[in-house]
Amino acid sequence: MNLTFRYAKESDTALILQFIKDLAEYEKMLNEVVATESMLEEWLFEKKKAEVIFAMSDGTEIGFALFFHNFSTFLGRAGIYLEDLYVKPEYRGCGHGKSILKKLAQIAIERGCGRLEWWCLDWNKPSIDFYLSMGAEPMKDWTVYRIAGDTLKNMAGE
Repeated sequence: MNLTFRYAKESDTALILQFIKDLAEYEKMLNEVVATESMLEEWLFEKKKAEVIFAMSDGTEIGFALFFHNFSTFLGRAGIYLEDLYVKPEYRGCGHGKSILKKLAQIAIERGCGRLEWWCLDWNKPSIDFYLSMGAEPMKDWTVYRIAGDTLKNMAGE
């Protein structure tokens, strides 16, 4: 089955939010989703802080990837950070995830980026095995840190 890809438009906001919720449910984190359609419209389409591509099969969106540019000072150029990749359960096991990653790699190369990177939950062995099979390397010497919510507001002096 050949996939095609298309970039999301503002009219796709509800679908993007549904894919985000479907992914969060898979990750057992649905209760953490606070995003709304209006928030996504603002940040994706007005402020243009991230992009979404849909994987299409026979005119139907079967998966998506949400990504944005980061920057490597060591490489001296931008990279692509993949925030979310999701394929509907009934379409898994057919190579669609690999096709989405390949498309993102093509976008990275077309844009002159030096990296394509993402995070993966430690318990998600099927995804980890998949990423390793694609040649991805886990960053063993790095730990992710996060400041959010009230801690972020307090740090900012509010």
